[in-house]
Amino acid sequence: MREAVKNTCLTENCSKLEIRDYVENRVIPQLTLKEKIGVMSGQITEEKLLYDLFDIVHYNHDPYPTLAIDRLGIPNLRFVDGPRGVVAGSATCFPVSIARGATFDRELEEEIGKCIGAEVRAVGGNYYGGVCINLLRNPRWGRAQETYGEDSWHIGEMGAALVKGVQSQNVMACIKHFALNSIENARFTADVQVDKRTLHEVYLPHFKKCIEAGAASVMCAYNSVMGKYCSENSYLLRDTLRDRWGFEGFTLSDFLWALHKGRAVESVKAGLNVEMPCIAYYENEIPRAIKEGKLTDKDIDEAVSYILRTILYYETRKDPQEYTTNVIASDKHIAVAKKAAREAAVLLKNDWQVLPLDPEKTKRILVLGELGNAQNIGDHGSSMVHPYYAVSPLAGIMKRMSDALVLYNKGDDLDLAKKQAADVDAVIIVAGYVHSDEGEFLSSKVETEATAGGDRKSMRLHKRDIDIINAVSGICSNTIVSLIGSSAILIDEWEKQVPAILLPFYGGMEGGTVLAEILFGDVNPSGKLPYTVAYHEEDYPYFDPDCTKITYEYYHGYEKMDKENKEVLYPYGYGMSYTTFRIGKPQLVVFGQKAKLMMDVTNTGNRAGADVIQLYVGCEESKVDRPKKVLRDFERVELEPGETKKVELSVSKENMAYFSEKDDDFVTEDIDYIAYVGDSSKDQNLQKLKFRFK
Repeated sequence: MREAVKNTCLTENCSKLEIRDYVENRVIPQLTLKEKIGVMSGQITEEKLLYDLFDIVHYNHDPYPTLAIDRLGIPNLRFVDGPRGVVAGSATCFPVSIARGATFDRELEEEIGKCIGAEVRAVGGNYYGGVCINLLRNPRWGRAQETYGEDSWHIGEMGAALVKGVQSQNVMACIKHFALNSIENARFTADVQVDKRTLHEVYLPHFKKCIEAGAASVMCAYNSVMGKYCSENSYLLRDTLRDRWGFEGFTLSDFLWALHKGRAVESVKAGLNVEMPCIAYYENEIPRAIKEGKLTDKDIDEAVSYILRTILYYETRKDPQEYTTNVIASDKHIAVAKKAAREAAVLLKNDWQVLPLDPEKTKRILVLGELGNAQNIGDHGSSMVHPYYAVSPLAGIMKRMSDALVLYNKGDDLDLAKKQAADVDAVIIVAGYVHSDEGEFLSSKVETEATAGGDRKSMRLHKRDIDIINAVSGICSNTIVSLIGSSAILIDEWEKQVPAILLPFYGGMEGGTVLAEILFGDVNPSGKLPYTVAYHEEDYPYFDPDCTKITYEYYHGYEKMDKENKEVLYPYGYGMSYTTFRIGKPQLVVFGQKAKLMMDVTNTGNRAGADVIQLYVGCEESKVDRPKKVLRDFERVELEPGETKKVELSVSKENMAYFSEKDDDFVTEDIDYIAYVGDSSKDQNLQKLKFRFK
């Protein structure tokens, strides 16, 4: 139990019921209105926040606090952002969330959460704002790198794992941005239109899953939903979070611009508990609203109760370890970051088994591209981590191949690049994006140059990269393209010209090291795409980065491609390996409302590797329009050469329910269901079994 709460009568590991009684009967009656508003408000000024954003001191260098009530021994919130690590200080930089989504590894994501939680504590924080679980509906979304992918089930599973890991260190986890925040440039202006079925089946289940995992806090989004700002949206904050899901943590605003002048009453009434990170509208407007009878003491006490009950619960837990500065970017945490980068990289193409390169036969190497010598760890917005080092692709290759001659050409001189390519054993082209191409967007709110690029202008590579690929393809037989970026990059115009393509995403501080390990066979790639790579931009849902109103339809991602019979370049869940796997015939058993599938998975190659076995489920003769199949379970399995392991996947009848607007609830059906089992969503690779729940 921490020092701040030792002056209270609470004991270590006391129950939630005891804490609630203490807060509501012992603490709140002693608080002044000013103190209550302080508990509900961040305590930095707008000037301080903007200084952090655009001056020498970086954003969230130190935790952002609410008011502590020292005289009663009541600690405050101390917010630290994410999600690829701790923004405060010089912390471990993990691969971005969408890369970690490609691991399909719940256990690893929980371990990453433990590392992040420990580093939050070490920098003086107790509240982590980095569980971003917005759904990727279109690859052009600028903050795609901050979420796990396009599938709601998968996002929920990975987000819940991160929540559990972070909160195991007695750090409150915040899930964000609630809700329907999937366009960056228009995040302040977009009014999202959505029907209730689409909302509850597509855009909210991953939030619900994280709340069921115990998430302490929910951050509202900037945008509007059905004409109501999320910060004033009682359907989201009260009807759904509190009444439908039973959420007992606290809610907070997205930073600075989620609340609106003269609208504090509407936000409090709708269920928004904390205004972050600045002293602003709550402080200025709540006292007058109380005097005028627009708010009551009960309204304020409700918000304060949710906040303090949550803080005190985590501040009174017994810590699993000590949190000194030694844990920040420790060898242990960097090793976890490296493991994540190893599991995340997706091998998209490997004709003639070009990869892995033989280190003994590769004595002259050419690295091409502007990004080849860049420490490219992702967005420069609120998710930016500041590690004390980051390994570029060139540095990683040079270290791994210290006995070889490694040449680097930025790509400005294509004639020289052709000559160099003709005289080397391998060509590594590093292509893709940087923070100015995709990331958080602020310039519409702040009169300065944007620190990031917002939504992508295109899903294709820059001309500079395509020119390099076109210039050198066919010259060296061992030519590999390494793609850096977040969501889908459309590559069909040049994909056939190169034998091997690897997608390591933004791989974190050890990204360059891991790239070299994969290229030269020290690591076998095992990542699986957490999104669909189509042939054409118009195959994805309509996207307008400048919209003021937009409709989110039911179908997106692989479900949309299935519905419209669209051929795709790379399906959801796809990823190659340096070895081969055989998935045996699944055995299906139904136990009442649950179906379990068991199968043998064998490594049929001569190299250790990992595969991700995926369960999709569809149904026949439903009363409503349904996707052909939806992901409902997955399991990553690691196998030595020749080894066989049994894998179990399952689905419940409840998890195949649809949302009925007539009943305002989920409805199950007694119909035939079809289980699809394989290692991608591609129909031709899936084994199918029909069944009924009993």
